[in-house]
Order: sequence, then C-alpha cells, then structure tokens
Amino acid sequence: MRTALVIGTGLIGTSAALALVQRGVVVHLADHDPEQARTAAALGAGTDEPPAGPVDLAIVAAPPAHVAAVLADAMRRGVARGYLDVASVKGGPRRELEALGLDLTSYIGTHPMSGREKSGPLAATGDLFEGRPWVLTPTRDTDTEVLNLALELVSHCRAVPVVMDADAHDRAVALVSHMPHLVSSMVAARLENAEEAAVRLCGGGIRDVTRIAASDPRMWIDILSANPGPVADLLADVSADLDETVRALRALQSSDEDKRRAGATGIEDVLRRGNAGQVRVPGKHGSAPRVYETVAVLIDDQPGQLARIFADAGRVGINVEDVRIEHATGQQAGLVQLMVEPKSAPVLTAALRERGWAIRQ
Repeated sequence: MRTALVIGTGLIGTSAALALVQRGVVVHLADHDPEQARTAAALGAGTDEPPAGPVDLAIVAAPPAHVAAVLADAMRRGVARGYLDVASVKGGPRRELEALGLDLTSYIGTHPMSGREKSGPLAATGDLFEGRPWVLTPTRDTDTEVLNLALELVSHCRAVPVVMDADAHDRAVALVSHMPHLVSSMVAARLENAEEAAVRLCGGGIRDVTRIAASDPRMWIDILSANPGPVADLLADVSADLDETVRALRALQSSDEDKRRAGATGIEDVLRRGNAGQVRVPGKHGSAPRVYETVAVLIDDQPGQLARIFADAGRVGINVEDVRIEHATGQQAGLVQLMVEPKSAPVLTAALRERGWAIRQ
C-alpha cells in the first residue's frame, strides 16, 4: 500500500492515518467538516488535499448510520482500488450497500476493537490499535487484493487480525461493548442526583464500572441505532438477572430463616456466575487471564512519583504487569496498586520498602 484516503477524521480515522503515515504511506484526509480534516493534517496524519487519482485503499471512518452512503459515494466516484469501513457494526452497512446494487468485490467491512472515551482528531494516537483485535468480515465475493490491503492496514496499525462473519460480529460486540456501555451509563446515572457526601466516597470500584459512561452520547446513539436488536436481547437477560437479584435481596430482609437462606443462595449464585464469566475475559496481550499479586504503595500526588516507582521496580528486575491508581478523597495522596507475578511480590515489596516507599498491607 502506497496511498490511502481516510474519509472521516475523528478518533479512529485520524489514528489509522497517523499509523499509516508513520509507515511511509501517503495519506489523504477528507471529512464533511473541512476544519476537522485540517486539524488532523496539522497533527501529521496526512494532507487534506484531494488525491490526484485513485488511491490504493479508501478507509471510511464515518458513524454506522452514514457508512453505506459515504462508501457508495466513494465507490461510484472510483476513488480507490479497495474500500473498507471501520464502523462498530458490520451487518447493516453491508446490507444497505447490497440494496443499492453496488459491486462489493472491492469492499470489506472491518472493525478495530479499540477506542477512547474522548472523540475527535485531537484524541487520536498512532498507537491506538497496537495489540488490539481488528475484525475483518470478508465474504466469498471479496477480492483477494482487497483482503490483502485490509490485512496490510491492520499490520501497519500493529493490530491483530480476526476474521468473523458480519452478523456474528454484531452479536459479539453487543455482548462485549454495546450492552456493557449502557449498563455502565445506568450505574453512573444513579450518581447524578446522589448526595455529595455519598459521591465523595467513590473509590476504584465505582470508577471502574462507570469509566466508559463518559463517552459522547451522540456517538453512542449512532452505534446503538445500528445494532439495537442484539443489545436489547442481552439487556433483557440482564433485566431477568436483576429481577432475581432484587427478589433475593428482599428475601434477605425477611424474618423467616428459610427465606433468608434462599435469598443468600440467590445472591451467591449471581456472584459465582459473575466469577465464572470474569475469568473468561482475555488477559494481557489477549492471552488467557492470569492471577497477579498486588503490591500497594502509598504516594504523594507530586510529579515524578510514578516514574520513581517504576524505576525502582526495574532496578530489581521486576516487570509490572498492570497498575491502578486510587486517589485519596480530600488529600493530595493516593494508592498505587502494582500487579506483578506472585513470586515477584515479596521481592518488589522488600525493594520498595528499602527505598523508602510506604507499603500498604
């Protein structure tokens, strides 16, 4: 791939363009908002000048509701040898294109499984997709050259290609992305009118659950409008679980010992099922999840503290597998939780103590 046209210079489109430019591809940028394309160009994602002729690959990074129309326009104008989109829903746009009577041999639907709570070109990074799955949904009609161009794009973005059927993809993202986003939003909505004294008690748990609720509602309306059926089916299942859980909690309030016992059994059931589902979430680099030991370090909220901790860990040859930070309410301090291999935890704890860090047991 020597040339590409990115149509839609939001977070995903601009991030892909940045990755391609870093690999020496000449990238042209287009957007319904010319100012946004100019912003992406100023960030080094390519040029907002139109290409002189057909490019190797056109990448449509428009919202799902507009993908088919944008693709149809680009294909009718013959702007590229191959076409793909990066929308989060795949079945609907393809059926729309088929209904328009277009030759889809030069098209493949794709979806990079990566993103951020922030949107727009200013949130873009060239490493956004690194190590993340990138779904490709070829059909029997997809031209081999187009599939190869898509694979080259995935390689340039340092992502991991995953081949799926379009409708199977849509059911999968409903489960692992779309439904969880709505549940996160519903939990976060409980905080909107909560008493300030209660909100000040928020810790790592509520932050984890509500983090993705910070995303742009307009973007999510577009996404959910393109995949409402599978998401509704999953939420119906969650609703049934909620009903059962509410009944179990009410039973725990009963003065009847048998009802309390039944309530406890119901709560234990949902918690154990949660355990069973959680362990299936892929771990680091998509591998099987692993159990890490946590070393908790108290720090002051000052520049350079995290860098010092990582440097001290590196000096004793410890690799920090993951990290979480919990800020203390009303204080310029926090708790850094370093996840390491179990055998490394005692070594790291001793080394950090020796260097003056306060370790929380």
